[in-house]
Amino acid sequence: MPDDHPQARNGLVDRGDPDVPARSRERQLDHVGVHRPGQAQEHGADRIPALLLDFTQVGYIDSSGLATLVEYYQISRSYAGRIALTGLSKRVKSVFDLVRLSEIFSIYPSVEEAKQGLQSKP
Repeated sequence: MPDDHPQARNGLVDRGDPDVPARSRERQLDHVGVHRPGQAQEHGADRIPALLLDFTQVGYIDSSGLATLVEYYQISRSYAGRIALTGLSKRVKSVFDLVRLSEIFSIYPSVEEAKQGLQSKP
């Protein structure tokens, strides 16, 4: 996917192929590096069957970043889409734990385990 494609701009969105994890080029997932509210559906997020987000290079996430992820989650629930997260640093994981998003998102320790989680039945 070209870097200028709307799905590639924040480095986290992949078209759902569990064999090719999305990569993050951003070190911070904040109001500067995320979509504006409502933009997820404009870019076709309403039909991604399996989305793997690799947070290996993300050292910081703020409420805007969390809101974008929740928006994707809400959209995916309408058609039984699946989202898996991997590579969360201790700092980022603690944010997910604090706001209880670790109870909503499937978080895996490795890309391979995340791929397996996406391929297994819910």
